[in-house]
Amino acid sequence: MDIQYVLFDVAGTLLHKPEFYKTLQKVLNDCGYDFELEELKLKHKILSEVIHFPDRTNKDFYQEFNRELLFSLGIVPDEKMLDEVFSKCSYLPWEQCKDADFLSSIPVPMGVLSNFNSTLKEKLNGFFGPVFKDVFVSEELGVSKPDLEFYKRAVEKINIKAENILYIGDSLKLDIEPALKIGMKPLLIDREGFFKKSDYQIENLNQLFNYLHL
Repeated sequence: MDIQYVLFDVAGTLLHKPEFYKTLQKVLNDCGYDFELEELKLKHKILSEVIHFPDRTNKDFYQEFNRELLFSLGIVPDEKMLDEVFSKCSYLPWEQCKDADFLSSIPVPMGVLSNFNSTLKEKLNGFFGPVFKDVFVSEELGVSKPDLEFYKRAVEKINIKAENILYIGDSLKLDIEPALKIGMKPLLIDREGFFKKSDYQIENLNQLFNYLHL
C-alpha cells in the first residue's frame, strides 16, 4: 500500500466530548434510571449511525435525538426529562482524543473531511496547530457525508489517487463505506471495541502507522 496522504474524520476520531457519557449517566440516575456507561456508549453509537447530524445542531435536533436514545434504553421520555438531558449534555466542550497527540510525526501530508460547521478550522488549529494541509467542511462545501460527492471533491483537491489515500473515521456508514466506494484505504477507529469483527477496525490511532509502509 503506497500511502501518500492521510485523511481524517474529526468528531469521534480526533476530537471528542469526554464528559458527555458521565453527564448523561448522572442525569438519568437523578431521574431514577441506573445505566452502565458501556450501555449508554453502545446505544448512542448505534443511534449515531442511523440519524443524520446537521452541520449546525440546535435544540430541536437534540430533543429528537435524545428522545430516540431514551426509547432505545427502554425509557418513555417526558418533556421535563428531555429538557434536563438537553440542558446538561448538549454543547459540552470538545477535547483532543488522547491518541491523537502524534499527528505532527506522520511523514505524509494530512487533511480532514468532516460534517461540521465553519468553526472547525479554528478548532483544529487550537488543538493541533497548522498540521493539516486541507480542511474539507460540509457547511462550506454544501455537501456532507455520506454523499460520495463530498469525498470526490476532496480527492480532486488533494490531487492524489484515492487508492493512495489512507482515510480514518469512526462511522461505518458515514466514513468507511463511502471511502471504500471511491477507492480509498479506510480504517475504522473503534476505541470501545464495538465492531471487533470489522475488517477495518483499529482501537488506537497509533495503529495507523502499521498501514503507512513508508
